[in-house]
Amino acid sequence: MLAQPTLILIVGPTAVGKTELCLNLAKKFKTDIVSCDSRQFYRELEIGTAKPSPKELAEVPHHLINSISIYEDYDVKQFEQDALRILGDLFKEKKVVIMTGGSGLFAKAISDGLDEMPEIDPQIRTQIIQEYDEKGLTFLQEEVEKGDPVYFSEVDIQNPQRLMRALEVIRGTGKPFSSFRKQKKTERQFRILKIGLTRDRVELYQRIDTRMDQMIEAGLFEEAEKFFDQCHLNALQTVGYQEIFGFLEGKYDREEAIRLLKRNSRRYAKRQLTWFKKDPEIQWFNPSELNQIMNWIDKELAS
Repeated sequence: MLAQPTLILIVGPTAVGKTELCLNLAKKFKTDIVSCDSRQFYRELEIGTAKPSPKELAEVPHHLINSISIYEDYDVKQFEQDALRILGDLFKEKKVVIMTGGSGLFAKAISDGLDEMPEIDPQIRTQIIQEYDEKGLTFLQEEVEKGDPVYFSEVDIQNPQRLMRALEVIRGTGKPFSSFRKQKKTERQFRILKIGLTRDRVELYQRIDTRMDQMIEAGLFEEAEKFFDQCHLNALQTVGYQEIFGFLEGKYDREEAIRLLKRNSRRYAKRQLTWFKKDPEIQWFNPSELNQIMNWIDKELAS
């Protein structure tokens, strides 16, 4: 009998194979899967977010997939509250729950809690938004890299909302954004086992390219075009949509858009690994090592 409820947190880069492992684990422990993938919350975005298929969603109960609209404001603080409420309900009946995703900040919110950020003058935010509108994403990237190289090495640099948030803290306090992210870890009412999935880099990049080809075949360009008028929304400021919006704006041709989709997805995977590799609590496996993963979990649960 487990002394306390246990959350098995499965993290890793895009296209590494998290979904298949989580389905296997959920069936083994007769439990549910909670998503901490910030791209999969949005119900309108199907193809570009690499959600589990309808068949996979039907095999095991999933939570926080298709849970909100792209038109809703939703941040990591709200996610933390929602996820903890769901976990609290699930742990009333289950001793083990699975959580998975590639969004490092959202996974950290559950495992460590969120850092307390300073209040910033709203005028600073307004000024930064205006500068972004005039000068574009490259401006934000350069400013954050200059003001906080540590955070720049971890953040999704294609996400202007994250960059603007960091920049407003840098300007509002005169300190790096990352200096506010080292607060005391929050103790949870459940135990957390962390598993990271990784593959040989060449193999992972091939899987990313193949997945992108499959997404395009499934209608990724058409999906992005449908939301072109909403391209300013936070939910759409992400790899997989931004590259196609550039094509739709006439900045480059379709072939170049596909090249950028693949390149930026590979870069995103690299940044995900950089983030997760800094956590010494994560036990790393290749997704093919199913028996070793199961044995490690059983051993940890028994200890």
